[in-house]
Amino acid sequence: MSQPITFYRRTETTAIPEPETWPVKDILALYDLPFHELMFRAQEIHRAHFPDGDVELATLISLKTGACTEDCGYCSQSIHHHTDVTPSKMLDLETVLAAAQKAKDNGATRFCMGASGRSPNDRDFEKYLKIVRAVKALGLETCMTLGMLKEEQAQKLKEAGLDYYNHNLDTAPSHYANIISTRTYQDRLDTLGRVRKAGIKVCCGGIIGMGESRQQRAELISQLANLNPYPEAVPINHLVPIEGTPLFNVKPLDPLEFVRTIAVTRIVMPEARVRMSAGRHELGEAIQILCFLAGANSIFYGEKLLTTDNSEANEDRALLAKLGLKTHESTEVKARMPGIEEHDHAHSVL
Repeated sequence: MSQPITFYRRTETTAIPEPETWPVKDILALYDLPFHELMFRAQEIHRAHFPDGDVELATLISLKTGACTEDCGYCSQSIHHHTDVTPSKMLDLETVLAAAQKAKDNGATRFCMGASGRSPNDRDFEKYLKIVRAVKALGLETCMTLGMLKEEQAQKLKEAGLDYYNHNLDTAPSHYANIISTRTYQDRLDTLGRVRKAGIKVCCGGIIGMGESRQQRAELISQLANLNPYPEAVPINHLVPIEGTPLFNVKPLDPLEFVRTIAVTRIVMPEARVRMSAGRHELGEAIQILCFLAGANSIFYGEKLLTTDNSEANEDRALLAKLGLKTHESTEVKARMPGIEEHDHAHSVL
């Protein structure tokens, strides 16, 4: 007697993830290296991929400040925290262009623009597109951070000429719920995916010193390194505790752990611009020098870093000159003028 035939509904194929390029255990092993060995490896890789040893200068302006509905525990702009930040309306185009021109005159090659909020509304978004076009016309690279993006918004930013979009992962997945509850880790990854799909370069990093463990710092770097491709720019922020925020009284991080994080980032993302971002001023000159040795080759230059004080422009000039470091702009000039002698740029830091 024949058996009845049973038909099963076809299920969707489950994609098997590719093996991690940088598992957490391997990144943790780098963190655990003796300090001199870690620095040596980072410097070897840095020289191989950036033989000119130049430093990129970027300037950041806040287009719209405060009144953010997100509850990021480190941020003074959240409506959930009691800080001295006063909400402001969006800057007008003329003000933004004046700041961009000043940044260019002072040697910056990239102009970064941030706006508080979970995601841009339609009215503001049209203004952002106009700003991108106008800043781009000045001959600067453009970068924006506007929160979460829809697919069509990412595409419109690309069409306007945006070069980079900044959207940080902030911290490790295992520590994320201790920092923010109003946006998921997957929300961040989804926005990064839309930015990539639109053809915009990615600027993505995180903040260390928010009470996370070394294991969790390794988790964050693993997340960044295993993005496919990894970000072209990786800002590493050192927490600046702000009174009125939940992280104000967090135990300070050993500054050498920040240097180690820069070095590990350089090793696992060899072609990325690794940026010393917020908290650089508080670290002091000696730690900044170690970070340059560890492979940092981008800084935010002068003015203020959104609502956090940053090193002043004159201090930056003096430090780069003291170290004999050229800027990205000066090496680009040299590339366009191949007959020029090295000593012609020795005193032209900016």
